[in-house]
Amino acid sequence: MIKKNLSTLIITSIIILLPVLAGIILWDRLPEVIATHFGANGEPNGWSSRAFVVFGLPCILLAVQWVCMLGTNADPKRERISPKMMKLVLWIIPVIACVTMTLVYSEALGYPLKMGTVMPVLIGVLLIIIGNYLPKCRQSYTMGIKLPWTLADEDNWNRTHRMAGKLWVICGVAFLLAAFLRIDWLIIAIFVVMIAVPTLYSYVLHVRRSREN
Repeated sequence: MIKKNLSTLIITSIIILLPVLAGIILWDRLPEVIATHFGANGEPNGWSSRAFVVFGLPCILLAVQWVCMLGTNADPKRERISPKMMKLVLWIIPVIACVTMTLVYSEALGYPLKMGTVMPVLIGVLLIIIGNYLPKCRQSYTMGIKLPWTLADEDNWNRTHRMAGKLWVICGVAFLLAAFLRIDWLIIAIFVVMIAVPTLYSYVLHVRRSREN
C-alpha cells in the first residue's frame, strides 16, 4: 500500500510542510502569540506561541497523515481499497493544512479572512467530494462507515454507503448554505444527521437480514 502511494505520500508531505517555510520567511513579521482557535463567529478565542504555530502545527498534521497511511497499510483488507479512494484520503490533510495555515498567518499579520465562512465552505466541499466517493468505497477496516453490521455483511456495507454517499452530498450543500447564512445550529445538526442516519439505516438492514435468516 505504501509503495503504491509513495509518490503521492511524499508530495503531500512536502505540501503539508510548506507552511513551515512560509512561517520562517514571515518570522519577523509574526507576533509572539498567534490566534489558533476561532469561535463559530470567526473571532479568535485561543492562542499559541509563534514557534508552535510555525513548526508544531504542520508537524502534527504531518504525523496524522503518516499515521493514517500506516494504519491503512496494516489493514488486512487494504487490497480492497481503491487507488482513487486512497489518493483522496491522502490529499485531504494537505488541503486542510494549507487553508488553515493561510487563515492563521493572515490573521496574525493583520489581514484577517473570514474564518467562520472559509472553514465551513471547505468542509462542505470536502463532504460533497467524499459523498461522491463513498458508494465506491469497498469493505475495509480503515475507510468507510465501519460498524459491526457493515463489516459483517458486504451487502449491508454497500447499501449503507450508497445511501450515505447521497446523504453526505446533501449535507455538504447544506453546510455551504449554513456557512453563508451563518446558521450555527444547522452545522451541528448536519453532523448529527451524517452520523445518526447511516448508523440507523445500517442497523435496520441488519435487523431485517437477521429476521429473514
